[in-house]
Formats: sequence, structure tokens, C-alpha cells
Amino acid sequence: MRFGVHMSVAGGVSKAFDRATEVGCDSLQIFLRPNLNWRLPPLEEDEVKRYRQAEKQSGIAPVLAHASYLINLAAADDAHHRKSIEAMAVELNRAEILGVKAIAVHPGAHVGQGEKKGIAKIARGLDKAFRMARRTRPMILLETTAGMGTVLGYKFEQLAEIIHLSHFPQRIGVCLDTCHMFAAGYDIRTPAAYSRTMRELSRLVGLKKVRALHMNDAKGALGSRLDRHEHIGEGKIGRDGFRNVVNDPDLADLPAILETPKTRSGDESGKKMDSLNLRRLRRLQLKL
Repeated sequence: MRFGVHMSVAGGVSKAFDRATEVGCDSLQIFLRPNLNWRLPPLEEDEVKRYRQAEKQSGIAPVLAHASYLINLAAADDAHHRKSIEAMAVELNRAEILGVKAIAVHPGAHVGQGEKKGIAKIARGLDKAFRMARRTRPMILLETTAGMGTVLGYKFEQLAEIIHLSHFPQRIGVCLDTCHMFAAGYDIRTPAAYSRTMRELSRLVGLKKVRALHMNDAKGALGSRLDRHEHIGEGKIGRDGFRNVVNDPDLADLPAILETPKTRSGDESGKKMDSLNLRRLRRLQLKL
């Protein structure tokens, strides 16, 4: 398993590699654009060259992108839905330029339209984005969600239906977020519970569709629908749950990205907490 952290790209996307190296990452996740702004400047050629050089020198791989939180492919508002599709296409184009092979995205919130209509809009939106960015190759990874409000993607059945409805199923994978899965009601704390959850995932979606992991403990209880991340071993999942994940041979080759809080008591740097959480995950791996 390739452990990594979601890193800031302040100052340019190439800067993320120095930050990732400093805390001991094997893999990395970044935003490809300003996260909370629809407008964005184009990627400068010099910055692309710096990015590729930094990636090569760091040895960090793979690099995963996370799509902007503004994107809602299930949006009820036509203008928001259109802007989300266009933004997703931009993400695909930027990923292609940098050589990033996969982009995790929150599937979307139906905002009162109902789950069936929202799922259909997500599938159509993905198809439109792929067609708009027609010469790109990166996959889009549907992230499992906690199911707060009207957010979709909290059931494996919903992810399977989106993939089934798309005309580009080969371009769509899944990113498992441990906090979100747990909050949505999928228990991973014991070997037996973990096995049941993964059998359900395999039956409905297929393990081959799982291309990345987000490793986050959970502040909320099982099934609480609370999307609040906690440091590894300090939440409701606990270290035993993560021990099940990091020692699963079916997930052994995947990037496992931390999105844990950058501070705990307010006086630790993000760098210190990222390093601590990475060490905790690595210590849980069995030495066979």
C-alpha cells in the first residue's frame, strides 16, 4: 500500500512534492485547481515542467487528484449542473497535462430531486464531461460519501448504478473513504465486519473498480451520516479497523491517502500531524 497525504498546492502544483517528501509520503493527492473558485488561470508551461521534474525527483507515485468541492453533478439548478460538468472536463484536461491518472470526486447531492433522478444526472454529467475532454485518459473515481443531507454515493448500490448508467464505465472507478463508509453504516472495525463490508462491495461494485483509498478515522458513530474526519486511531473506527484495511491483500497496491486534520490541540503543525498519522498506518501493517 502506498501511503500519502492530501497536500496543498499553494505556490504552484509542483510545490506539493517537497511538502509530501518532508512528511514521508509514498503517494500524494492534490487539487488541480483553486478548490472553491470557478475561475482559474491556465497551467503555465514552466509550472508543468517544474511539476514533472519534481515528480520524477521525488519518486512519489501515484499522484491522485481531488476534484473541486464546488462540483455537483447531481445539481438541481441547471446552471450549477452545467458549470459542474464544464469544471469536471477542465479537471480531466489538467490531469492529462500533468500526467495524473485519476481524479476523486464526490458524486453529488440531489437537493430534493430524489435519489433516482440524482443518480441519473450524475451518470449523464460524467458522460458529458468525458466527451468535452475527449482526448484525455484519466479515470474519475467516485468517492464513497457519508450521506449527509441529500448527498449521494453513501451506498454501494448507488455507485454501481452510476457506473452502470454511464456510457464510459471503463473510465469510472471508486475511491473508498474509511470515515465516510463507516458513517454511512459500513462497519470495518472487526475482521468479521470488515469481511462482510468488502464482500458487499465486491458483489455490487467489484473490487477491481476500487483504485484508491482515503484513510480517515471518524468522529461520528457507525451509521451517523456525520462527515467529520479524525486522526488515525483516535476516532470511532479505531486502530483495529485500520489494521483490517492496510493488511487486505486485495488493496495492497493502492494509494492510501490521509485527509486527517492538520492539527489536534492547536499547537502542532500540519507537518507533524501528517507524519504521525502516516507512522500509525505503517505500524499497523503486518510484517510477514
